[in-house]
Amino acid sequence: MTPFDERSALPYELPDYAAIRPEHYEPAIGAGMAAQRDEVAAIIANPAAPTVENTLEALERSGGLLGRALTAFHNQIASDASAFLEDVEERLAPQLAAHRDAILMDRALYERLELLERSAGDLAPDDAWLLRRRLIDARRAGVALDDQAQAALRDLNARLTTLEAQFGRKLLAGANAASVLVTDEAELDGLALDAKAGARAAAASRGLEGWLLEAQLPTHQSVVGVLTDRGLRERVQRASEARGGDGSEHDTRAVLLEIVRLRAERARLLGYPHHAAYVAEDATAGTAEAVAAMLERLAPPAAANARAEAADLTAALRADAGPDAELRASDWAFYAERVRKERYALDDAALRPYLELERVLRDGVFEAAHRLFGLSFAERDDLVGYHPDVRVFEVFDAPEPGARDQGLGLFLADLYTRESKRGGAWMNNLVDQNHLLGQRPVVVNNLNIVKPPAGQPTLLVWDEVITLFHEFGHALHGLLSDVRHPSQSGTEVPRDFVEYPSQVNEMWAWDPAILERFAVHHATGEPMPRRWVETMLASRQFGEGFATTEYLAAALLDQAWHRLAPQDVPTSPDDVAAFEANALAAAGLDLPAIPPRYRTTYFNHIFGSGYAAAYYSYISSEVLDADTVRWYEEHGGLTRENGEAFRRLLLARGGSQDPLASFRELRGRDADITPLLERRGLGA
Repeated sequence: MTPFDERSALPYELPDYAAIRPEHYEPAIGAGMAAQRDEVAAIIANPAAPTVENTLEALERSGGLLGRALTAFHNQIASDASAFLEDVEERLAPQLAAHRDAILMDRALYERLELLERSAGDLAPDDAWLLRRRLIDARRAGVALDDQAQAALRDLNARLTTLEAQFGRKLLAGANAASVLVTDEAELDGLALDAKAGARAAAASRGLEGWLLEAQLPTHQSVVGVLTDRGLRERVQRASEARGGDGSEHDTRAVLLEIVRLRAERARLLGYPHHAAYVAEDATAGTAEAVAAMLERLAPPAAANARAEAADLTAALRADAGPDAELRASDWAFYAERVRKERYALDDAALRPYLELERVLRDGVFEAAHRLFGLSFAERDDLVGYHPDVRVFEVFDAPEPGARDQGLGLFLADLYTRESKRGGAWMNNLVDQNHLLGQRPVVVNNLNIVKPPAGQPTLLVWDEVITLFHEFGHALHGLLSDVRHPSQSGTEVPRDFVEYPSQVNEMWAWDPAILERFAVHHATGEPMPRRWVETMLASRQFGEGFATTEYLAAALLDQAWHRLAPQDVPTSPDDVAAFEANALAAAGLDLPAIPPRYRTTYFNHIFGSGYAAAYYSYISSEVLDADTVRWYEEHGGLTRENGEAFRRLLLARGGSQDPLASFRELRGRDADITPLLERRGLGA
């Protein structure tokens, strides 16, 4: 018996983490796979003609035990991993791939779905969309292949899932190893006192003397923007960029090359020229050529903007380091902050005391959700998460202004970094909203904010504020879902659409009515000076050349790896750096002072997560986002009426219909790229 055998009795079916132990996951997942196989076999064996109820809904109901165990497990392995859980993940990965393949490649099940499509007549729109997706997923999984090809595909999928788990494991260990220990406090000049205290605590937690600058997932490390010691900045930068390619036990190159090759082989087996074509076909982009055209349109003006920014920063650097000093990647953020301060009289360090985490969360993130959607939040200290840092909030909903609040779901906030958590920020569902099973949503946001010593406030930089709003946009997509089928809940949309609602939610961090509530000095209670707020708004395009270029470099790098045929994949780990350099040069983004946001060897999005050949999704979603921001502005901004329209026409529908149709219902037309170009200073 495990805590997953029955639906949780806790509010909203929150997994009972007080009862769950690491050793429960493997037997529960194994039993869940066996149970779902039996459930699917019963659907196929049903002698009655296929109907929505006995086929589509029966499939939706199947796999309850497996789903409960897997969602909890996947959340924990990302957020609070251990060697034991990593071993479990590696053992289970090929079994789960085989289980998925067994269902998707089942010809008898596919024939039953085809018969339902031919005989059912007019279906409800969400049922019709679900049936269409089931058939597409089966075809893309290889249901039409012969037995020999299916067997080869199953082997490929099993090996790939194992390799992806290995990549994530190596990357987490490599990130911990890449943290930089400082023993001379003088080198930390420029680092704020609370950040210094956090670095001291991080070192102590690993039994070290000194100050530990822990590595963040992207190439850019936030500390290089404030450290005055150029040598230490360079040490941090080099450690960041060396991850996964240093020849150590954490080297990821052999693993990622095999991943690329096997993905290319799988694409060819399924009839596609490369993995990028396979991915794009099932996204809103439609084709890899459409993705390439969008990225290639943006890259030249972004690089031109970045070169202009580099000239300004080089001038500032040479005023310090002499007329021959060359701008390095480790110099960029430091001198960008200096130039920004001079140009706009704005200093990130001066802003931090006005950006205290609790205030940003409650009076910023939650307040915007209240004004737009009528949501309210109450912390539930009686409910526990999977780690002591996790906070649980009950979310209440007043669907109509003035209506009585109703329990909507749970929001879990896991905001601090730790050695057992992978880098970056993300949202997970623990329970998918759906009416079929009568379930309300339970969602989690993970961030990696450095935790201060006990009793000290958590002060944020502006990028962390934006990340908090961004991830809560994903949470809203899950919380405000209003669909019948579990597989259509919330964020169950194409990868190049899923970032859209979260990016829209970033706009409220900048809204004056919200900003003035959360931007308050943590000690004095004084509001952030109005001139600072006005300066922040005026400086929003500052640094867009860098931001766009480092992002596009990573997106184009992702496409380059995944447009390879199997025979073209490099065979030696030593070839990885050369392939990366050639790909960036071909795109016109080989700028030494602006490395990609993620270099190949630590690009977890594409080798350890779900963004393979889809990292372009952020800019693709931003086209929709920028156009939606324009829609809000045209209709009066932060109002309940606008929020309810966005909720009803877009968030509530999740994946129950073509997501671009949802966008068109909101906007009245297809998306226009012009607002994005204007936002990023790329011209129209």
